[in-house]
Amino acid sequence: MQISDVFQVVAGAVNRGATALITSPRWGRIVGLGLTTIRYTGRRSGRAVELPVGYRRKGQDILIGVAMPDNKKWWRNFTGDGAPLTILLAGTARPAHAVATRDARGRVTVTVRLDT
Repeated sequence: MQISDVFQVVAGAVNRGATALITSPRWGRIVGLGLTTIRYTGRRSGRAVELPVGYRRKGQDILIGVAMPDNKKWWRNFTGDGAPLTILLAGTARPAHAVATRDARGRVTVTVRLDT
């Protein structure tokens, strides 16, 4: 097994654990203050994907910073004009639209705007 395979297995286990905490009736309110889950359809695979992410609010926008973006692919689903997703906020799944941008330093931010 290669290191990248091990990373994928570990990342999957961590993501499942984080998602369980976020959606937990007991811990969800606390954990959900800075973590949430997003659901989207992969642009190439067509598969439904659920992923825990850290976020912060800035006015009406929800900002998701992508750590080590060159090692991740999920955010590329939201480049260009972006794409729809569903974001879990305060225990409620909310439809939204997300756009990923990369700044001059290489940092990637996915900006989420809730549908009204």
